[in-house]
Amino acid sequence: MNTQSQAYLYGLAAVLCWSTVATAFKLSLAYLTPAQLLLCASTTSWLLLGGTLWWQGKLKLLALFGQKEVSFSLIMGLINPFLYYLVLFKAYDLLPAQEAQALNYTWALTMSLLAIPLLKQRLKASELAASLICYAGVLVIATRGNVGSLDFVNGMGVGLALLSTLLWSFYWILNTRDQREPVAGLFLNFSIAIPFIVLYCAFTGELTHLPFEGIAGAVYIGVFEMGLSFILWLKAMKLTSSTAKISNLIFISPFISLVLIALILKEEILASTLTGLVLILFGLAIHKIDKINT
Repeated sequence: MNTQSQAYLYGLAAVLCWSTVATAFKLSLAYLTPAQLLLCASTTSWLLLGGTLWWQGKLKLLALFGQKEVSFSLIMGLINPFLYYLVLFKAYDLLPAQEAQALNYTWALTMSLLAIPLLKQRLKASELAASLICYAGVLVIATRGNVGSLDFVNGMGVGLALLSTLLWSFYWILNTRDQREPVAGLFLNFSIAIPFIVLYCAFTGELTHLPFEGIAGAVYIGVFEMGLSFILWLKAMKLTSSTAKISNLIFISPFISLVLIALILKEEILASTLTGLVLILFGLAIHKIDKINT
């Protein structure tokens, strides 16, 4: 098997992991609060990342990190996993899985828009068109097709879902400045974030008995959403001859996710969700083509 074929396999494995997590979020949130889910999943991911570093013989890299790296990890860890996943889980707690996962796919466009003020980039006509199409899709999903009335079925849930894309985009823009080994850097981010998550749970009275079903779901999320998918995607990016070839695989994920949501959660997939998702993906495709051509 050639290197590019291996890259596709690793990329597909990561995409399959991401495709299952919307269903896993909703199943787990039936037993845990968003903060409890965050604590259990983050701890699982921290153990997985630490185990990966040990297996690769890279734990010694942590000893090389100084005050600058630790301070940077404090900022990064508070954004992801703490704030990002807390907001995202709250959005999933309020919205049907099909709507929350569709809205979450606007993060790539949000990142480009956020780069305009943060990285002093200009807004091009194609980016404006892609934005209008994407957020038209958001509007269709948020109103469940009643766009003319502007009657948001769950404004808080939609707002939190969109806020999660802003946090995720800000995290990845900051991440472009990170020169550390990726897994070691992420492990340090989680190491610093987890005590804050514990304090938050203690303050809100959520350090209570947790049912096995919720813990099992959180472990799955910690492994396949927060840890393994990241490692697989990094491996794919290292092996591929073109990041565009691998990043195209992401467009498969939302449709697999909808199938799982329908089959496992028994949610009726609304026409408004499909229409909105197609608009979002179409806008992202325009944005992606423009990036390739520039």
